[in-house]
Amino acid sequence: MNVLSPLIAVLVLIAVSWLAVGLGRLDVLFGVVIPYAAIATFLIGIVWRVLSWARTPVPFNITTTCGQQTSLPWIRSNPIENPHTRMGVIGRLALEVLVFRSLFRNVRHEFVSRENDGLRLAYKTSLWLWLGALAFHYSFLVVFLRHYRFFSDPVPRPLKLVEALDAFFQVGSPTIFVSGFVLLAAVTFLLLRRLVLAPIRYISLATDYFPLFLLIAIALTGILMRYTALRVDITEVKNLCMGLMRFRPKLPTGQIEPIFYVHVTLVSVLFAYLPFSKLSHMIGVFLSPTRNMYGASRMHRHVNPWNYPVKVHTYEEYENEFRDKMKAAGIPVDKE
Repeated sequence: MNVLSPLIAVLVLIAVSWLAVGLGRLDVLFGVVIPYAAIATFLIGIVWRVLSWARTPVPFNITTTCGQQTSLPWIRSNPIENPHTRMGVIGRLALEVLVFRSLFRNVRHEFVSRENDGLRLAYKTSLWLWLGALAFHYSFLVVFLRHYRFFSDPVPRPLKLVEALDAFFQVGSPTIFVSGFVLLAAVTFLLLRRLVLAPIRYISLATDYFPLFLLIAIALTGILMRYTALRVDITEVKNLCMGLMRFRPKLPTGQIEPIFYVHVTLVSVLFAYLPFSKLSHMIGVFLSPTRNMYGASRMHRHVNPWNYPVKVHTYEEYENEFRDKMKAAGIPVDKE
């Protein structure tokens, strides 16, 4: 059910949006109302998430590191693994966000059998997972940037450069954008990994499969609209997007295939779902105390500012109270 329920949910979204536009002519609902509602939900959800994270008290230095902290001058420290300056923290965050450094160094372990040695625990790299995650995130970023051309007039020059680099594999017409196919392949790989590997499948929930099925459907509908007979009028699509951007929505005057509204509905669901799912890690990584705090516990003493006065029983008071009994039991005391 963890696999079937999200798959059925995505198929229902596709069927409902296709039939509602194709038969019910509900263009306004799926072309205007749902996108606006999704963006509003996304913005409100992100603000709520950030505020809830920001309100979480972090009184102590709780960085997670695997490098030597700065201490004595003659002990060499690791400025990236265990930074003690803001620039070091920025460098660690940049490596984490741009190249997924912690995922690259992630290892998996499994028992392997060897002749005359029985089962032994072996550690292996997760290089394919790192490559798949890297391909997915960067292809998704390129696809997201390319779609910005529908909301801008004129199209910014840096965006044209991104499109030119993405379309270097030019074969006939229309132009083939590599990022769309890489996105589909990367998401499919991440889905198959969850389905095939038993340990990963065991810990996977419906909330893990739903965004994967949703992203696959988004990529497929986008590819179908561009490279098959289901192609849509790009001019009409841009007019609709520009109208939404300027809060003066205007539905296309010409006929647009229902697959376009299916694509818009799936993207809208993804935007609305993002703040309330694990996908919000794209913002949470910057607010994670284990990433954005520097390791300086040996340079500065970190005291909880919310500590209230506590009546303590010092050792001197303890010894004064139990000195006779301690001496009788042979326990050494500081004062005779």
